Amino acid sequence: MTIHQKTFDKAEAVSKLTPNQYKVTQEDATEPAFRNQYWDNHEQGLYVDIVSGEPLFASIDKFESGSGWPSFTVPVDPANIVEKTDRAWGMTRTEVRSKQGDSHLGHLFDDGPRDKGGLRYCINSAAMRFVPVTELESAGYGEFTHLFATDAQKAATEQADTTPTDTEKAAH
Repeated sequence: MTIHQKTFDKAEAVSKLTPNQYKVTQEDATEPAFRNQYWDNHEQGLYVDIVSGEPLFASIDKFESGSGWPSFTVPVDPANIVEKTDRAWGMTRTEVRSKQGDSHLGHLFDDGPRDKGGLRYCINSAAMRFVPVTELESAGYGEFTHLFATDAQKAATEQADTTPTDTEKAAH
């Protein structure tokens, strides 16, 4: 997958942040557990960087970690994520930042679901904007709608792709 390129003016985008969004994304703060916008969001859709709009995580990869923050097993496009060593607070952790926006997103831990790779991207809600699946096209993220197709829709698409057309039938 390629990086979803959208041009943005960082200074303008940062000027529109709430004080909490600014503290989290620009000053590397952490919002309170269980008191943030998306920790308990179960709606289908895409989570994008609040500053740059770059796609970060999909709801299909979100899981209940019990941490009080949105947790994901994988980014929607690893090219949009930068990992940095964080030695603050007397411990070593892996900080997660957005590539284009250079926003502090949260941290990466190795205590995620084993059957999904074992990673937990623990992300601040204040660093993201949620785009519901029904608004992906109109918001410019239509290329990600396939992630949310049901198994029945995927099977129908696969069947349509393998069913010969009338022209193909006539050729045989």
